Amino acid sequence: MAGDYKIRFRDLKERVGIDDVAYSLGYRIDRKAGVGRYIELVLGEGRDKRDTIIVSNRRDKGSQFFFRRDGSKGDVVAFIRENLNSFNVSGMNEWQKIAKVMAQFANMPEPEYDSHTEYVRAASVPQIFDPSRYDVRPLDTEKLHPLFRQRGISERTVRTLAPFISLVSDRHNENFSGYNIGFPYTAADSDRVLGYEIRGIGGYKSKAAGTNSSTAAWVADLSGGNGASVRSVFFCESAFDAMAFYQLNRLRAGDNIALVSIGGTFSDRQILGVMERFPNARAFDCFDNDLPGRVNGLRLMALTEDLPLRITKTDDGLKVEAKGKSFPLTPERALYAQVAEHLPVRYRMGQWQPPSEFKDWNDCLLGKRLEPTITPSKLDRDNNLAGKRKSGLKI
Repeated sequence: MAGDYKIRFRDLKERVGIDDVAYSLGYRIDRKAGVGRYIELVLGEGRDKRDTIIVSNRRDKGSQFFFRRDGSKGDVVAFIRENLNSFNVSGMNEWQKIAKVMAQFANMPEPEYDSHTEYVRAASVPQIFDPSRYDVRPLDTEKLHPLFRQRGISERTVRTLAPFISLVSDRHNENFSGYNIGFPYTAADSDRVLGYEIRGIGGYKSKAAGTNSSTAAWVADLSGGNGASVRSVFFCESAFDAMAFYQLNRLRAGDNIALVSIGGTFSDRQILGVMERFPNARAFDCFDNDLPGRVNGLRLMALTEDLPLRITKTDDGLKVEAKGKSFPLTPERALYAQVAEHLPVRYRMGQWQPPSEFKDWNDCLLGKRLEPTITPSKLDRDNNLAGKRKSGLKI
C-alpha cells in the first residue's frame, strides 16, 4: 500500500537532479559552453536572459550541486527552495512543500516524518537567524541598484521604501563578497530583524540562513510608525511585487498603508502577526494570478473571515469544503463573489490582484503579459483518461 510506504528525505535527493528541476522551469542547456562534467543551464534568451546556473555531476543526481558566477551555490533542495513559488504544492511550511516537489519529480509517495525538525535537519539549513553572519548597509538612494532598474522600479519608489530595504553581504560566502538587496523580516512584537528576503543580479533569489518565515515577514509601514492609523495592508508574494504594486497604485492606495511580502511561504502566524500590528486595517489579497496565488488568497480569506476552509486542487480549478458544504471555484471570477454564493462572508478582506493578463504585479509593471494557454476540455481529459486505461497504465 502506498500509504504504508515510508521514505527518507535523502532518498529523494538520490532520484531528483537539479537539471530535472531546471528543465521543468524552462532552463535550457547552453551547448556553446560545453557539455562534460559541468553543464551550463540558462533561463531566457537574449535581453530576456534571467538566470544562468552551472551544474556539476550531471550523471549522478545524488551528487549534483549548482553554482552561479556571483558565488551563490547549493544542492537540489536549495534550488527548489529558490523557485518554490513555481510549483503548485501546499504544506505547513516550506520544507514540507520542498519534500512534496521532490516526491513528484521522483515519482514516489510523499515522505513522512516524525517531526518538522527533520525537514530542516535533512536540508542542512539553520533554524535560527544569526545576524552576525551578515554585513548590512543602508540602501544608497543616490545610486540606484541596477536590479531595481531591471525590475522597472523607479527612483521615487526606491526612495520611499528605502527605510525598509538594506544591502546585505554573507560573510560565510567565500566566493562572492558583494552586496545583494535584502528585505528585512520582522515579527509583530519587535523591530528586531529575523532574516532577509534576498535578491541579486542574474536572477539570484534566496533567504538569509535561518530566516523566520513562520511568524515574520517583510513589512513596509508607510504610516510613520502609527500602526493604528493604517487602513490597508497589501499582501504580496515577494517584495518586488509589493514595490511594483505600490508604484502602479500609489495614488489610489493612499498614505496610511502597509506593504507586505510573505516571501513565497504562507504561514497563518505570519499573516496574523502582521495584522496584529495594524488593528484597524483591512487585509488585501494582491497575490499572483496563478493557482498558488489563488490558494494564498483563499487562506487569507479563511483567516480574516474566521472560516475553516479546506482547499483542494481539481482538474478545473479548486474545490472548497466548509461548514458541511462543498463547491468548486474557478480562477476566472473573484474569490469573494464565489464563496459568498455558498457561505456568509463579512468582506473583511479586499482583493487587488494584478490585471488578468499578467502573472504578478512586477510583470504588470514591466508590461510582461502571460502567454495564452489552451486548457484541455472535459472531453479531452476524458479521452486522455480512456487512453491510459486502454494502454493498461496504472493511474
